[in-house]
Amino acid sequence: MADGMGSGPVSDHPPPSTNSLPSATCAESHSNIVTFTDGRLQPVASCPVPDALRDDVYRRPLATALERLGIGSGWRCVDVGAGGGDVSVALAEIVGHDGRVYAVDSDPHARDEAAAAAAAFSQVLAITQAGEDLLLPEAVDLAFCRFLLMHVVDPAVVLRRMRAAVRPGGWVVAQEPVTSAGRVGGSPLSMPGARHPDVGALLPALARHAGLDIVDAWAEAPAGVGPGPVTDYLWSLTGVDPGDDPVVLPPLVTVIGRVPGPSDSDG
Repeated sequence: MADGMGSGPVSDHPPPSTNSLPSATCAESHSNIVTFTDGRLQPVASCPVPDALRDDVYRRPLATALERLGIGSGWRCVDVGAGGGDVSVALAEIVGHDGRVYAVDSDPHARDEAAAAAAAFSQVLAITQAGEDLLLPEAVDLAFCRFLLMHVVDPAVVLRRMRAAVRPGGWVVAQEPVTSAGRVGGSPLSMPGARHPDVGALLPALARHAGLDIVDAWAEAPAGVGPGPVTDYLWSLTGVDPGDDPVVLPPLVTVIGRVPGPSDSDG
């Protein structure tokens, strides 16, 4: 629970602040979103969600990104800042036993949690390593992070390390929030415990400066009013019951970047 937060209506308290953005909370799917790709607005159809993400309120942006990449059996992936391992397990479900998922976290306790969550998946390897020091025994097809860059000292350094870990022609997917754009009863959210709580607003530029070709980028925010998954999620973050006040959780900016390959310079 954030300091100074109680369980009464939001109107009785200062704007809620969040200490972290955990990913394990229930949410229902919403309607299709629209993204901007190559100068064209394109509707995004809903896509199948791995079992490990069924209870993830921010699951749809990830599922959409993975669908666009065409990720499948045999892929090599790294989940940087794996935390409890829910995304690592979701990736393991997709890549199958012929693939490999490196669940990387700087916190040994988080590594142990990821290893426990992925115990049924021999293709998941849990590693204790900071994103700034990312070094893998092989080049991967996909490097992924979510709610990571907001906490590191230098997001640009981590993105460059992720790019370096990916084979030419492979992919980097980063998902980060714009915390101050979240609202409870019209009041903005804050996250004093994060170094870069609004890093999502800079994410496309950071990815480009890391040497990635931006293939797609969009933002999506779960919203709700009254009892339901969004209210439950807010409670899990802040200990605040918004009552009947509307809630818009921090928008999650997703950037899909491609590592240039040799063929990109031909001609």
